[in-house]
Amino acid sequence: MELKEQLKEIKTQLRLAMNGAVSQSMREKGLLYKLNFGVELPRIKQIAASYEKSHTLAQALWKEEVRESKILATLLQPIESFPPEIADIWMEEIHTIEIAEQACMNLFQHLPYAPALAFRWIADEREYTQVCGFLIIARLLMHKGDMSERAGNEYLDQAVCAFLSGSYHVRNAVMASLRRFMAHSEGNAFHVCRRVDGFKDSPSENEKLLYRLVAEEVAPADTEE
Repeated sequence: MELKEQLKEIKTQLRLAMNGAVSQSMREKGLLYKLNFGVELPRIKQIAASYEKSHTLAQALWKEEVRESKILATLLQPIESFPPEIADIWMEEIHTIEIAEQACMNLFQHLPYAPALAFRWIADEREYTQVCGFLIIARLLMHKGDMSERAGNEYLDQAVCAFLSGSYHVRNAVMASLRRFMAHSEGNAFHVCRRVDGFKDSPSENEKLLYRLVAEEVAPADTEE
């Protein structure tokens, strides 16, 4: 099937599965897209499963300003034909937390250069670039194991800095990664606690918030007999 036919077929399936109530709910929650059919994620995954992964198809879908097309692109893009240069291009076109989460879960975390990409992105000042960087780290920690001491120190410095100066979505992504980092070892948890210990009575609301969130994470372990 030619690319144009595939795109036409996919659009037909999306229109048939469109859900106005879901689309309206997303708008009310601040998830704004140029076009949003409101198709639920399980159905999007079903549509993706009926096609073989294809760089050409994924790139064409990504270029469309349609929520479902971008999610499908993250599901259909082969990792072997997705160099860092294209990852950066896609990153510049991510403007909602949903697409950031889907791209990290479906594609970015599986890239062979994912660790280097994540560390480069968490050092970036753009909101969703940082979000994706920390979400990738959270997923790598969950599936691939812990990081080296040197990498851990660099990550922790960036995480604290991003949490204190970042947006709501950045703070959530930082905490998602910190939870995974602390869960790997008592040593990691100790380093995080030591890093934020001085924030307990800080005049900065963000510093106090970070202290409380970290304390909540380690509290269950501290209360065990």
